[in-house]
Amino acid sequence: MRKLVIFCDFDGTITNKDNIISLMKEFAPPEYLPIKENILSQKQSIRDGVKEMFALLPVSLKDQITSFLLEQAQIRDGFAEFVSYTKERNIPLYIVSGGIDFFIHPILEPFGPFADVYCNESDFSGDNIHIHFPHGCDELCTSKGCGCCKPSIIRQLLDDNALSVVIGDSITDLEAAKLADVVIARDFLIEKCEELHIRYEPFKSFHDVIQIIDEKLGVPQ
Repeated sequence: MRKLVIFCDFDGTITNKDNIISLMKEFAPPEYLPIKENILSQKQSIRDGVKEMFALLPVSLKDQITSFLLEQAQIRDGFAEFVSYTKERNIPLYIVSGGIDFFIHPILEPFGPFADVYCNESDFSGDNIHIHFPHGCDELCTSKGCGCCKPSIIRQLLDDNALSVVIGDSITDLEAAKLADVVIARDFLIEKCEELHIRYEPFKSFHDVIQIIDEKLGVPQ
């Protein structure tokens, strides 16, 4: 039996809302709006768009932004049970996110540890927030502007005998969905999967995810 490995998005998947969009609505000037639309319509790379949006925010807002996100972030129903489910069955659970370290790590801390957490990194040393991208695209990535390149991470971690499950909700998960053996999707990722004829299972909560994995993949108890 092939070994199951799970790659799960963070913003809008583990959390009910996209934290980057939430903080932009709260703190950024209106200039972030066309950047967001360009990312979603794939007119601009995720990497360039995220970098430009955060560059609109002064470093002086760091404490306010962090407090805001930690207070308003709502974890999707069933996530704690899902993490326990993967640990009980020795299923590696990787968090792969186009989000930023300064809010992802503290929000996830009560639920870990995970197999690993991959995300973008923040730099508060200048006047405005600067984002670093330590997990860039490999030579096989067709996008070349992912920021945190999920398909490159999957290729790096997955061996030939593994079955990959990708859980996500947005454009940042699309390239990973194209590569996955099983896609569990919600929101905008469902639209893109249907548009590109990518097979997927829909979910609303992580209770649904547990049920999908049990029923579709026959995970032993």
